[in-house]
Amino acid sequence: MPKRPTASRFRQIAFVASDATAAQRARQRLVRRYGDARPETADVIVALGGDGLMLATLQRFMNSGKPIYGMHRGTVGFLMNEYAEAGLAERLAAARVTVIHPLLMRARDMAGRVHRHHAINEVSLFRQTYQASRLRVLVDGKERLAELVADGILLSTPAGSTAYNLSAQGPIIPVGAPLLALTAICPFRPRRWRGALLPDRAHVTVEVLEAAKRPVAAVADHDEVRSVRAVEISMDHSIAMHMLFDPGHGLDERILGEQFGY
Repeated sequence: MPKRPTASRFRQIAFVASDATAAQRARQRLVRRYGDARPETADVIVALGGDGLMLATLQRFMNSGKPIYGMHRGTVGFLMNEYAEAGLAERLAAARVTVIHPLLMRARDMAGRVHRHHAINEVSLFRQTYQASRLRVLVDGKERLAELVADGILLSTPAGSTAYNLSAQGPIIPVGAPLLALTAICPFRPRRWRGALLPDRAHVTVEVLEAAKRPVAAVADHDEVRSVRAVEISMDHSIAMHMLFDPGHGLDERILGEQFGY
């Protein structure tokens, strides 16, 4: 159930913006009107841009405990509120909180190095060359697919289920559901396997078969590791990020709307 914060929590506002001209101009106007606290001392972070900027802001302040309120000044604004200069303090006071947890990716490359990255939306594995990838999939240590021949595979959070996961024909997950979506990307064999819904406590391991001949890259949102041999993915419940949305326009409502086509 979304929580409602109190107005006293948001006296100090820090503004961050993408490099887009519209976002930078909006930041200048808002700073003149409301001031600009340092992120380290702010009560709330206001992000100006599109979904890319919001994902970057969530990554940047992932361990800070700071609530983040986005306003749309970019291209795609699924994760953002509508932009308006007036009444920001009142909007922040009335905003509802959606708590999300990131995925943790541990990717082991061909040299044996382990790379750790978090993802808000999804962790994806992609073929790096013209040849399809060959992948072995295990869930909680048990083999579920001995061989998946495909362009790749992804594991999505509920918050990310309407992004790349949906484009790959994966299921939309309500934001409060304790589930993850495991979705194939252009599968060739098994032809009819499109994926699975997993508990959000599941531990997924994807092993790359013929890793030298058929190289695969692993991507956690925007952090990429090339030529991986195996990737372990799980939801990191130790990290809780607080996104703020205007009443009636929360992430749960938007995800529900996607399922009904509006």
